[in-house]
Formats: sequence, structure tokens, C-alpha cells
Amino acid sequence: MARRLSGLPRRQRLIGLWLLLSGVSIFGGATFALWLDTLFQPDGLARLALWLGCFSGGGTIFLVGLLLERQLFTPLRHLQVQLARLVANPDARDDYPPEGWLRGLGPDLVRVREAWRSDRGRLATAHAEGARSAARIRQELETLLQVLNTPLLLCDQHRRVLLFNQAAETLFDGHPGLGLGKRLETLLPTTSLRDALSQLPADGAPREVLVPCDERWLRAVLRRVPGSQGETLLTLSDTTAAWTSEMGARAELLDSLPRLRRHSASLTSAADALTSLRGASGEMRQRLEAVIDEESQLLGQDIEQLGALVERMQQEGERLVPLWSNDLWQALNERQENGTRVIPVGMPAWLKGDATALLVLLRSMLEALRAHVGDQEFEGEVCLGNRRVYLDLVWKGTPLGERALAEWQQCRLDDLPLSPRVADVLRQHTSDAWSLADTDGKRARLRLPLPATERVGAPRPATPPRPEFHDFGIADLPPPDAELAARPLRALEVVAFDTETTGLELRRGDTVISIGACRVVNARLLASEVFDMRVDPGRPIPPASTAIHGITDADVAGSPPLPVALPRFRDYVGDAVILAHNAAFDLLALQPPGAGVTLDMPVLDTLLISRALDSSLDGHDLDSLAERYSLSFPPGTRHTALGDARVTAELWLALLPRLEARGIVTLEQALSLQANALDKEDACAS
Repeated sequence: MARRLSGLPRRQRLIGLWLLLSGVSIFGGATFALWLDTLFQPDGLARLALWLGCFSGGGTIFLVGLLLERQLFTPLRHLQVQLARLVANPDARDDYPPEGWLRGLGPDLVRVREAWRSDRGRLATAHAEGARSAARIRQELETLLQVLNTPLLLCDQHRRVLLFNQAAETLFDGHPGLGLGKRLETLLPTTSLRDALSQLPADGAPREVLVPCDERWLRAVLRRVPGSQGETLLTLSDTTAAWTSEMGARAELLDSLPRLRRHSASLTSAADALTSLRGASGEMRQRLEAVIDEESQLLGQDIEQLGALVERMQQEGERLVPLWSNDLWQALNERQENGTRVIPVGMPAWLKGDATALLVLLRSMLEALRAHVGDQEFEGEVCLGNRRVYLDLVWKGTPLGERALAEWQQCRLDDLPLSPRVADVLRQHTSDAWSLADTDGKRARLRLPLPATERVGAPRPATPPRPEFHDFGIADLPPPDAELAARPLRALEVVAFDTETTGLELRRGDTVISIGACRVVNARLLASEVFDMRVDPGRPIPPASTAIHGITDADVAGSPPLPVALPRFRDYVGDAVILAHNAAFDLLALQPPGAGVTLDMPVLDTLLISRALDSSLDGHDLDSLAERYSLSFPPGTRHTALGDARVTAELWLALLPRLEARGIVTLEQALSLQANALDKEDACAS
């Protein structure tokens, strides 16, 4: 019994003690009154006075406790909740005005709130001009970074990422090492890059280095930002195609030149000898003619090989990039000024080409066709051939004649640099053009064969601009290898995570079906730095669990199993401290026996921190704390891994000011505080 009482929250212990004292006093009074009544046997008023006097002690204790609970203790708890809200957010709603014996504090509390808001208003006004200027500069920077096609990375002196743009996000699509505050080594783990960064001159002079990234080669231009605290700007470009061409077709072309010179010299020598030996014997003449014939055949073969190499160089050129046919037709229609439109038909496909040159070529083709067949709508169709893609313009009428085609191929394309001919652009794509009639005899088409690409599937829709892709405050953080325990809480990189499982019996076979996480850097929740993955549990999901989180067997079909998902989650966490609500349950779910991945970084638990801060308050589950700190779950996100992780991160940011108000400013102090509130029975679902 004593062990159970010691485990109760403080308020329940006080109520239990009050009820125990009241009960003991009333029972003792009743026993004493019964003894006196038996001893003296009073009657009338004397007997009533005796019984009332014996019950007065217990009754007084009960009534005084009830009065204190309603007039003092309950108002004090409500005042504690309201002050906790105000510390976390001065604009929090006022649900608990002072009541009972604290009612007189109402005007004072209102005055404190208004004075706090007034001070914040004056401070905001004082910084309005600076903030307005900073916002304008930030918008210009964001606009520039979004439209810039060159991938950019900005790192601080400790090689942590301060900034990246959308081009960099596209270049490293899906790479777990890209993110604000993450180390550059997790993105480009090459010794040559680290050496180049350590030897950069401070005057901003560029240095180039070629670094591997997965199956690509990236050309990185490094510049130290002058006047900074060691920040470095990296501009990147994918040189895989140029490098492949340099080491492939161009190298073979260079190797073929000596053979051509050798065959040419042999032919020249044999021809000279044959000329000088006109009177020679027939045997010598036959031998020279055989040499000339052999060298001629070898020369012809090398010339054919040279042509094939030139074709490969054209196809491997960096200007020939994968294009989605529907995007090409749409861009062509947007550039038409005379109202002529091309209607895409059939199945779209990928092809390789120089987009700018192809658009100008197709516009010229439409003008030539309009002169031949008049104003009408054209259809655009893509047909797949053997290692080629046929780009067809279809119209109602007869095919274009060979003479008209030849004249069109000699036309100059003045919208392109150096005004090349149509034939030159076709040659750039190792292509040709011909016209043919359809089998129905009613339609004809002009066909362009273009290089094919191995890429399949429609392109993914364009993602909206990231809400954040820079945080220069990261440069003010302590070195990442500094003593973690002494690091300020606001300087921590925190990953808030949550899991959904098939059930609550983790030691009896229940397992993870969803992992969600989000990142907090510089005490700021990053909206797009998220991890959200379904996991195949390898067993049916009970209907009772589906009723809570809404995840069915069909939702996890085809998802990776836990041994595959865990390393990806570990890569996402990186060097961060992890945060969860009721972390014991989620850590047990993510580290089953034989998982092979260890989450050995420090763990913060908002459940334990809240209990340590407000041990006298009831309700430290996620829903109660969200209500207490005015946090909300967007519709449909409660009991989803990512939705609960986001609210946990927001709860952590709400608890930060309260921790700092109590002098808890480092990770070591926060871990010590939550250890004091640890309860082994907490490992249950939140």
C-alpha cells in the first residue's frame, strides 16, 4: 500500500492523506463518543452535544480540506496551467481566470499579460524597419536561389550546410545527407573534397575538384566567402556525360587517328612505288596492288568506325538531355504566335534532344507544313522504334514532296546561335526527316527519328518551393564534435519521431508499421525536413489497431520491411538528438531483437519533461499537453506517425521557455530532469 501511495502524483497523495486523516478522525470520534455514551449514558441535549463534539474534529478536517481544495488548491492548479501557457506563448488563450481566494489576482494577471504584450509590441515596432529590410533581402535571395539552375551549397567552418537551393535538392533527390545543419561529409564523403576545403584561400579564389556521388561525377567549384567566419560556397555541376564522352568516344576517336595516318601513309607509299615501278615485273606489281587494296579496305573500315564514333559523340553530348514528349508539345504550343496548335495523341515517351534547338526546328517545320497544307490543326505522335524514337507531325492531306523537304532542310534557323540550317540541327541529333502517308490514305506525317533514352514513366510533378532552405544561424552553433552534454538546448539538432504499430504487445510479436519524423534546427521546426515511411510488418494488422491509426494491410503492401526501413531512418537522424513522447515505447518498437541498428544517441522525452515540470498537475499524455499548450492536430493526423511527431516537436518548442525559466539550458540538465520523473510503467502507447 505504501509503495502504491508513493507512486501517486502529488495531488492524489494530498487528497489521499486528507481523506485518510478525515476518516481516522471520524472513526476515532465515533468510537470515543460510543465509549462516553456507554459510560455516562447522557440523554437529550447532553447526548447530542457529546456526539457532535466527538465528530467535530473529523468533520472540521474534512470541511477545511474541502474548502482549501475548492478555494485554494484548484485555483492554484489553474493558475499554474495559465502561467505555463503564458511562458510558452504570451498570446495563449485565457481559459483559467483566477478564482476562489485568488480572485483578487485577476486584475494583476491581466495587467501582467497586457504589459507583456505591450512590451513585445514596442519591441516589434522598434525592429520593424530592420525586419522589413531583412524580409526584402530574404525574398530576393529565395527568388534568386529558386530560379538559379546551378546547384549551390553554403557551409560553415565546421562543414555544416547553411543553405542550399532547389537545383541542389534536385541534384541530390532522395539523398538522406541533404538538410540544414547536416555535415557535408554525409552528402559527399570524399577525402579530396575535405582536403580542398581545408586549403582554400581566404580571398575567395576558386578551387575545382572532381568528386564522385553514387554513380555520377560532380565538378565542384569551391570559394571561401570573403569576410566571413570560414563559410564556403560550393557550386556543383554534373559532368558525368562529359567525362564519359571524354573517356569513351573521344578517347577512341583519338586512338583511331594514328591508324588513319598509318593507312594513309601506306597507301601513299604503295602508290608512289607503283608509279615508279611501271616497268617492273608482274609479281611485284601484284604485291603492291594487294597492299593498296588491303590498306584501302582497312581505311574504309576505320572511316566507318570514325563515323560511328562521331554519332556517339553527338548522342553523348551534354546538350542532348532526356525530354518528355508531352512537355515538348506543350512548350511548342506556348511559343506559337499564329494560333497553330499541335494536339498530342498516342502514348507519350522519353527522347533525347536539345530542347531549345528542337523547339525552333519544330516551329520551322510547322511553318513549312502550313505553306503546304494551309491552316489546320496538327497532331503530334511519338512512335517507338529500334533504339530510336520517331517524332511525327500528322495532318490531313498528302505527304510533303522530296523537293520541298530538301528546300526546308536548307532553311536557316535565325533564332539559334550562328543561324544553323535545319540540316545542321538534324545532324546534331544524328537524325533525318522524311514524309509518308498513313495507311488510311487520308493523313500524312513528317517524321523525325531522335535518340531514345532508357528512362521510362511519366516525370514526377514539380514540387512547390521549399518553405526553408537556408538558416545562417547554424554558423553560430558550437562545433558538432563539441561536448554534447554541455550544448545549449536551443543549439541542439533534434529529430522528433513517432511510430505506429500492429498493437501494444511489442514483446509478444507486435511490430512497427509506420515511422514518422521531423527535424528541429536552431529551435525552429523545418516543415519539409521530414521522414515518413510505411513498414511491412510481415503479419496481418488487427482490426482493433486499424480503428486507431487507420492503416490497413493494403496500405503497407509493398512497403519495405523493418530491417530495410531502420537504416534509412538512422541515416535521416544523423548526428541529431532524438525526441519522442513516451519514448520508451517507440524505442522498444524500433529496436527489436536482431534489428542490427542501434539508436545510441541521447533521447529526450516530452512526457517525462512535462511530468518533471508540473508534477502536481494531472494529464501528461499527448492530447492533454496539446490542449494545455494550445497545440492542434490537423484533421486526420492524430495517431499518424508523422502527425504525432510534428505535434511532439511543437510541444518541445513550447516546453523550451519553461525549462530555461528554471535554469535548465543544457542537454545534460534536461536529461537529469527527465530522469527524476522516470516511471517504469510509462512504456505504453500515448
